[in-house]
Amino acid sequence: MPTDCLFRDDSYLRDCAATVLSLTPEGGIVLDRTVFYAASGGQPGDCGVLTTAAGEKIAIETAVYTDAMKTEIAHRPAKDTGGAAVPALAVGEPVTIAIDWALRHRRMRIHTALHLLSAVLPYAVTGGSVGDQDGRLDFDIPDAGLDKDEITRKLAAMIATDAAVTSRWITDDELAANPALVKTMSVKPPMGTGRVRLIEIENLDLQPCGGTHVARTGEIGAVRVTQIEKKGKLNRRVRIAFA
Repeated sequence: MPTDCLFRDDSYLRDCAATVLSLTPEGGIVLDRTVFYAASGGQPGDCGVLTTAAGEKIAIETAVYTDAMKTEIAHRPAKDTGGAAVPALAVGEPVTIAIDWALRHRRMRIHTALHLLSAVLPYAVTGGSVGDQDGRLDFDIPDAGLDKDEITRKLAAMIATDAAVTSRWITDDELAANPALVKTMSVKPPMGTGRVRLIEIENLDLQPCGGTHVARTGEIGAVRVTQIEKKGKLNRRVRIAFA
C-alpha cells in the first residue's frame, strides 16, 4: 500500500496522525501517511519524533523510500537512543509524527534558492545537494567565466520579486513530450506512476521536482554564492549559502 505523502501537497505541514502499516527488516516504520520528506534528489530525509498511542516517543533520524517508484516511505528510528529501548510497534497501531520544522524550513529555503540558481545558470545540471545552511549545483559548462558576485546579484533580484512558488501535476506522457523541462542529467524524475510533479516559480522557473519548497521567493532570505569549483573538463560546482 503506497504511503500518502502529505508533504507533496503542503510543505508546511509539521505533524499528522498515521497508522503503522509494516516494519522493515532494517527497523524502519512504514506508515499509511506522512509529513516526513524521504531522502531523494539531493535533499536529506526529515528527522523528528514519532509518538505511540501510549505516549512513548521514538526519535526518527531520517525517512527513506523503500521502492524505486518512490511510493512507500520508511521512518528510521535514531540509532543512538542513550541506551533506552525503542518502544515496540504493532501493525495497525495509531501513532502521531512530527518533523523538526526549523531544520525542514531551512532546507525548503535552500532548495528553492537552488531552483533559482538553475534559472540564473541555464545549463544542464549534473548533480546537487540540499543542506540546512547551504547547497550546491553542478553544471555542465564547457567554458567557465562565472562570476560569484554577478550570480549573487541575480539571485538577490529574483528573491526580491517575492514570486509565488506553486506545484502541479502533469502526466508521464506530457513530460515525455516536453523533455526540456528536465534540467538534471544525473537524477531523472520518477516516471511510471502516471504523473509527475512540477514546481513553478512564477515567471522564473519550471521543472519537475519532488522536494519541499517555500511558498514565495521572498521567504528564502539573503543568499550568496560562496564558491565556484572546477569539477572536471565540463563541470562547474556552484555553492550557495545563507548570507
